[in-house]
Amino acid sequence: MEKNEYLFKTVFIACIGIIWCSSCMKDEPLNTECDILEAWVADGVADDFFFTPDDRRLTDIPSDVTQLTFTVKRTTGLPALPVMFRLTDGATITPDNGSAQDFSRGPVAYTVTSEDGQWKRIYEVSVREAPLPNDSYDFEHFDVDAQGHYYEWYELNANGERDAIWASGNAGYLIAKPNAAKDDYPTVPDANGIDGYCVRLTTRATGNWGKTFKKPIAAGNFFLGAFDTKYALSNTLWTTRMGIPFTKEPIRLTGFYQYQPGPVFTNKDNQTVEGRVDEPNIYAVLYLNHDSEGNAVVLHGDDVLTSPLIVRKTTAPSLPPTNEWMPFELTFEGDSPIDAELLANRGYNLALVFSSSKNGDTFEGAEGSTLLIDEVKMYYAE
Repeated sequence: MEKNEYLFKTVFIACIGIIWCSSCMKDEPLNTECDILEAWVADGVADDFFFTPDDRRLTDIPSDVTQLTFTVKRTTGLPALPVMFRLTDGATITPDNGSAQDFSRGPVAYTVTSEDGQWKRIYEVSVREAPLPNDSYDFEHFDVDAQGHYYEWYELNANGERDAIWASGNAGYLIAKPNAAKDDYPTVPDANGIDGYCVRLTTRATGNWGKTFKKPIAAGNFFLGAFDTKYALSNTLWTTRMGIPFTKEPIRLTGFYQYQPGPVFTNKDNQTVEGRVDEPNIYAVLYLNHDSEGNAVVLHGDDVLTSPLIVRKTTAPSLPPTNEWMPFELTFEGDSPIDAELLANRGYNLALVFSSSKNGDTFEGAEGSTLLIDEVKMYYAE
């Protein structure tokens, strides 16, 4: 009896354990995320329409981006494309993942539904012809993000379509100051431009959040490229994806600016640095967007001025404070040969960067430092 009783107790406890584990598994909440993490067109489909294999794939899609664009040589005669997606765990997508869609008629809307079925997100996927580089930027085209928190800028291409080539750190400031009014963000439009609007960059305090994470200020910044919020806490220099594909060799950059430094310069510990005066920054680089092994490359805040892939570079040596519009002119330097065929096929990226605090990437600067930028023009080699 003792042996049978022991066996009974052992089996009973095991059954209870199985039931408990099963209950735990059933009670585990379903995923509430509904994001597209990656999108691509399979190799072998419409090969003649894409410049490079990397143009077929969109990776590291920022969590706040819902408009995805593939760039092709031409859209005339473009066949239906089967676009495939990598989604957050458990999410589903409509139209079906990998189904062929006709993008020649305009963007295709995809709805992503979370695993728990409670959340949906609509993405617009489009295909466009590669735009020609602009000669000038007057910053007249801007809107607010989908949630209405902060401003975003875009250019209009030859077809009147929006090219979202400009980015700023506004999406990162939202994390620090979620209740800030959109006009109190570091990068905003200003109606007092030379002719119409200009861009106003202001170094802002990040409040208690900034003190906690030793990021007491957020410099106003504005650049060609994209901002990725997923690195906002772990590696802020990687939030800035610098540069866009370019097909011309820049030789000179001009524009107009106004600048006033804030009254108190502080370091990353929010301590005053006596005698230090804040400075703005303007620079641009042209770099190879693939390494020697053919891997795609995007420069970030930590290597945008030092990467060995840079072939041309220019940096403003000094921008004295002024309340009047003053011209600036920068000349690109570098003697590395430019591969004309590679350039024509978007093998180089151009990064153009403006900042209200030169050392804002290391969270040093003066709250209130303000840089206004307008009528920027790029000149190219013949």
